[in-house]
Amino acid sequence: MRYVSLDLETSGSNPARHQILELAAVVEDSRHPLPLNELPAFRRVVRHPEYAGTAGAIALNARLFAELARKEPNPELCTPAELLPQLRDFLLLQGFRPDKNDCLSVTMAGKNIGVFDLGFLKELPGWGALVRAEPAMLDPAAFYLNWRKDARLPSMSICKARAGLEREVAHEALADALDVVRLLRPFYELPVYKQVPAPEALQVPEAPREA
Repeated sequence: MRYVSLDLETSGSNPARHQILELAAVVEDSRHPLPLNELPAFRRVVRHPEYAGTAGAIALNARLFAELARKEPNPELCTPAELLPQLRDFLLLQGFRPDKNDCLSVTMAGKNIGVFDLGFLKELPGWGALVRAEPAMLDPAAFYLNWRKDARLPSMSICKARAGLEREVAHEALADALDVVRLLRPFYELPVYKQVPAPEALQVPEAPREA
């Protein structure tokens, strides 16, 4: 299976008010996994005329604002209108093919991609016409959930710790997209459904009848 691990860094959490600052995507083929540093990768920082955001998000992404402020040419810099066309061109080069409506529909993976990243992607010019996500998405949290102890889906940091990786999260789009691949790879050889006991082992024994 081929999927695209995608991550965003944004100026806040509200897609209607805040902006994408950075987008990165890596293409993974679970049948033929490459070393992480050889995976086809796409990264862009996004220049807006003005920026609106929260203090926390702006502080977290200070490195991006420094990159955006530089005067020298930057091949990884684009505008919001250029972002999806460039992502589409990258995906076409990786062998993804458009559907009958000429839209690339891809399986996407990411931590909280369905509840966070997708909302920002839908605000971009060309979403749904140039590129769109398949309805089913891969979130590593479901693979690292402790059903008996967790009150909510685990964070990226907890997922990494449970996978035996360093717990720190980079909050850099490309590094985080690669971390999602790292978290999913252990399940290629032993998918979750093969870890489930046989049906008879799942049957709950009947309570003894009272005399």
